[in-house]
Amino acid sequence: MSKRARGRGAAALAGGLGLTLLLTGCGADEIDGGGNGGGAAAADTEIDCAPYEEFGDLEGETVTVYTSITDPEDQPHIDSYVPFEECTGVDVQYEGSREFEAQLVVRVQSGNAPDIAYIPQPGLLATLVGTGAVVPAPQQVESNTDEYWDESWKEYGSVDGTFYAAPLGANAKSFVWYSPSMFEEAGYEIPQTWDEMIALSEEIAATGAKPWCAGIGSGEATGWPATDWLEDVVLRTAGPEVYDQWVNHEIPFDDPQIVEALNTVGEILKNPEFVNGGLGEVQSIATTEFGDAGLPILDGNCWLHRQASFYQANWPDGTEVGEDGDVFAFPLPPIGDAGTPPVLGGGEFTAAFNDDPATQAFQTYLSSPEWANIKAQVSGPGWVSANTGLEIDNLVSPIDQLSAELFQDPEAVFRFDGSDLMPGEIGAGELWTQLTEWIASDKSSEAALTAVENAWPES
Repeated sequence: MSKRARGRGAAALAGGLGLTLLLTGCGADEIDGGGNGGGAAAADTEIDCAPYEEFGDLEGETVTVYTSITDPEDQPHIDSYVPFEECTGVDVQYEGSREFEAQLVVRVQSGNAPDIAYIPQPGLLATLVGTGAVVPAPQQVESNTDEYWDESWKEYGSVDGTFYAAPLGANAKSFVWYSPSMFEEAGYEIPQTWDEMIALSEEIAATGAKPWCAGIGSGEATGWPATDWLEDVVLRTAGPEVYDQWVNHEIPFDDPQIVEALNTVGEILKNPEFVNGGLGEVQSIATTEFGDAGLPILDGNCWLHRQASFYQANWPDGTEVGEDGDVFAFPLPPIGDAGTPPVLGGGEFTAAFNDDPATQAFQTYLSSPEWANIKAQVSGPGWVSANTGLEIDNLVSPIDQLSAELFQDPEAVFRFDGSDLMPGEIGAGELWTQLTEWIASDKSSEAALTAVENAWPES
């Protein structure tokens, strides 16, 4: 069966998505990072079937996939499986659920686990591995991961030195959104260092404008955008080794280096001269919904907004995203010596609950550059992978392209979102609470971080 297969219904994969990007304010989810539906025109869905022959005759086999990625972001995933199904005869059955995290644990405990699940947090992966239900990834998947991903991604898919889950999609969080036309009219340059960014902020503030707009409101998850600020700055001031120690609680949560980082964030977010453009005073950051926080850029009331690549889905209908568009973004600059800025991000990992040949073959496909390129072509804006075999031109969105360039930069240090790696009661609990109080009540950095340290579980 050594052939090249073109996915059935290739014409059906070709949607009406043009190359001019006008992003809408619907769709993309912070955690799953999926596209917003509609395949790219003329998607090349041809793959080499040879890598899947070694798994034997798979005709008529079924592989079930369970994820948090739901309609409309699910369809590009389903479309991307077609070439694999054509090669192998496997029927891939997709199920997305908004109750994924809770239901996956229930299904595993009841002996009804899917064949494969897309795990959005390494901490959840470790929990599932602890049940004994997750099987190690086959050698073919490990080889693909070694070849096509930065080694840090493999570490996040490993537990106690055993590799279980290859990376899948990714999102980059270290961006600052701005208006290219406003910058051009004012004669401003994109800052290459943190000091240049602060100097630019001061220059804007001197005109009477507020350079930054921000919001950390998110219902019961209020506070999470502030964790990204802190994590980004810890990476830049203390470095990746200290970041890892902090996330793993090998140093106190309120270590002086972390206090320094939060104070550095405060030089922007708690500076009344810098915030909150078009929205209010410093305290308004705590009540402004994160999805609305960058919108004052569009009416000229704000110049800078730090938020992830997925924020592209929050701009209103008709907003053009690009270097010459209504809005674009630049990488959050490094602090100190100029160089390649670190990249904070997130993503999913493919965990398997059996070692059936069909399951292993599908895992192998998902870890391949062939899948990444097909997925890019059948997705709309809002999806990217850190797979270095991904051809950047296959991505529709210029922000996704910029994200992929950062992921593929061999000089860039990547770290996974720290709050997703911490115990849930910390990363999705006390840290959100304390950083909200840090803004809303002007709580000191030391007091906020010490409160988190005191809440860290003993085991």
